[in-house]
Amino acid sequence: MKKRVFSGTRATGRLHLGNYLGAVKGYLELQDNPDYETIYMVMDLHAITTPYDKEKLAENTRNVVMDYLACGLDPEKSIITAQSLVPEHTYLAHILSSEITVARMQHLPTFKEKVKQHPDHVTMALLNYPVLMAADILLYKASLVPVGIDQEPHLEVAREIGRHMNEKFGTDFPEPKRFVTKGEYVPSLTGEGKMSKSVEGSFISLTDGSETIKKKLSGAPTDSGRGEKVPEKGGVANLLQLVELFEGLENRKKYEEQYLGDGIRYGELKAELAEFIFKELEPIQKQRKVYENDPSLVDRIIREGAEKARVIAGETMKEVRNKIGLIK
Repeated sequence: MKKRVFSGTRATGRLHLGNYLGAVKGYLELQDNPDYETIYMVMDLHAITTPYDKEKLAENTRNVVMDYLACGLDPEKSIITAQSLVPEHTYLAHILSSEITVARMQHLPTFKEKVKQHPDHVTMALLNYPVLMAADILLYKASLVPVGIDQEPHLEVAREIGRHMNEKFGTDFPEPKRFVTKGEYVPSLTGEGKMSKSVEGSFISLTDGSETIKKKLSGAPTDSGRGEKVPEKGGVANLLQLVELFEGLENRKKYEEQYLGDGIRYGELKAELAEFIFKELEPIQKQRKVYENDPSLVDRIIREGAEKARVIAGETMKEVRNKIGLIK
């Protein structure tokens, strides 16, 4: 039997380079592997665990789906839909929440980080975010999950809950493993951390044009351009990481040699990097126009994807209901 893959992106706006290199490229690799059955969703229920604009949520969801399709995800090969259209996610999440403690959830570093970001919005939904994520994965009995390394604590929660359910009730949930992509960590343009939609000025969107990319890169922090040691963190280190991701290791080494020698001309580096980034994004942007001009096709893909997902989800919930003793 084929192994199943599940992953998704929160519906908080259009995808950026971090999403593309850290997740979507992994989605494509697994989609084209005949050994796997792939399910990719836009996680709109996860999006409402922090403050959001209800007027833009549906639009954001469709935008992510269009980005998926433009990047090459194929509804003939993968199930592509929105999380909220498969109510079995929240059904299973409620059951799984009875098998893990509040203390365990409160100690997760991701929860503590969100509490700091949104001190006035510490809801039960936020606390239960990892349980819902566990349900997302276990509902499809997925064995591989293409996500960034920052999601590893949540994956461990899914593994813990799955093991506990198997031992206590005799279910057969697999232990999901993270699928690692080449660009699993795409650095921020601000010089600190990774690209994030929640940090203004840190990211390049997949829909950004050539001039926008140049402008964003021009603001990335640098130094004098030369020194006795190549920086390992900060703005320069992040730029060199982006060079490696889009231009290759040889070009990175070229710039490192310049840094240790006569010095880097950052204007030239940024201009060249902008060209390489846009070269990769241009065909994606052209394909996206096709879907922007046919919204009914996008809605049909989402709807049909939900129907396919619910068939699998229904089978799992039937098994779980029987195993835990709910009325038949």
